[in-house]
Amino acid sequence: MTTTIAPPISKLPTSWHPLQPIWQGEEEEIQGGLPHTQLAPPWQLLLLGDGSPTKHLQLLTCEPIEVDVIDMSFVGMDLDQAPNLIETVPGPRLRRQVWLKTSSGQRLGYATSWWEASHVDEFLQNRSLPIWASLARIRTELYRDIRGIYCGYSDGLQLGFGQPGPFWGRHYLFWHRGKPLTLIYEVFSPYLTKYLGETVVSTSPVDLSRL
Repeated sequence: MTTTIAPPISKLPTSWHPLQPIWQGEEEEIQGGLPHTQLAPPWQLLLLGDGSPTKHLQLLTCEPIEVDVIDMSFVGMDLDQAPNLIETVPGPRLRRQVWLKTSSGQRLGYATSWWEASHVDEFLQNRSLPIWASLARIRTELYRDIRGIYCGYSDGLQLGFGQPGPFWGRHYLFWHRGKPLTLIYEVFSPYLTKYLGETVVSTSPVDLSRL
């Protein structure tokens, strides 16, 4: 029998890794999609689709997807430099940061999520599992509501992924029984071009400053 030890919860919040955007989109871009010269169709399916990113990564790589939990911090009522939607998640809140990686150790994604501290144990009974796996185990019915998409840079993510930017990311709410359950901010590694192809479909160099 294996005993799973939950990461300790810090009362001194560490920093997280939001992108410094060179471009960002909201509802119009999310609903209508982006020009293929800005973001290639396979990447749009990953970023703008409402399926589980953990499941998508597993299907792409043919490897189990694991999480490295790098932070569990009590942030209370602090807005934590998160997207404004953090205010829809009841407080006091807990912040969780993870790397999404293959079983062979390749980091493919980074995610930060904010939860109502008093209910996090109800939904993340095993904090070492990906969120999708945790919620699937308890048959939780959810709606993924994508609210923002970004292209930008982060020194911390460049170091963590071992890949240069720019990076593509998004944020969304999980709704449960008509109420916001958690806010999630995800960024994907450029390593995924191995499976999805280049992020931009173009026959000529793209000036990212014009995105």
